Amino acid sequence: MNEPARWYVVHTYSGYENKVMTNLEKIVERSKMHDLIQDVRVPMETVVEIKDNETREVKRKLFPGYVLVKMIMNDVSWYVVRNVRGVTGFVGPSSRPVPLTEEEVAALNVETREIRVDLEVGDIVKITEGALSGFLGEVERIEPENNKVQVLVSMFGRETPVELELTQVEKDR
Repeated sequence: MNEPARWYVVHTYSGYENKVMTNLEKIVERSKMHDLIQDVRVPMETVVEIKDNETREVKRKLFPGYVLVKMIMNDVSWYVVRNVRGVTGFVGPSSRPVPLTEEEVAALNVETREIRVDLEVGDIVKITEGALSGFLGEVERIEPENNKVQVLVSMFGRETPVELELTQVEKDR
């Protein structure tokens, strides 16, 4: 069982997503299957609605009728997930589960990856990606929670603040 857990998409009856998630979590807890079925999520987005001149934030399902499950696929885990009330099957050809790719998981923001920031305000960094690739600049502000860094770059004889993602810069040696 050295196989890594992968994310799979499970199709459910519309409106049953949260019920499927809680039922599956209860089954995993009761059966002590944490090693096989590691995580269950209903992707949500926060939307600002304006109604009667009032603005409010509302959480909406990103993909109604679908639940994401991180699991090690085998006969036991497949059977458990497939037989949860409200589940109609896995997404894939002829109901054969197909895991999401790393790019799809990243695009869905399902897994949060911890980013270690070894930068400090005042450090000189090299921009590694984007239109300013190769430029050097001084770190002015770091926002690790937003994955952003503001760098002062000298362009055309002027210091210009540029906001970049943390992955787009590296400390200049």
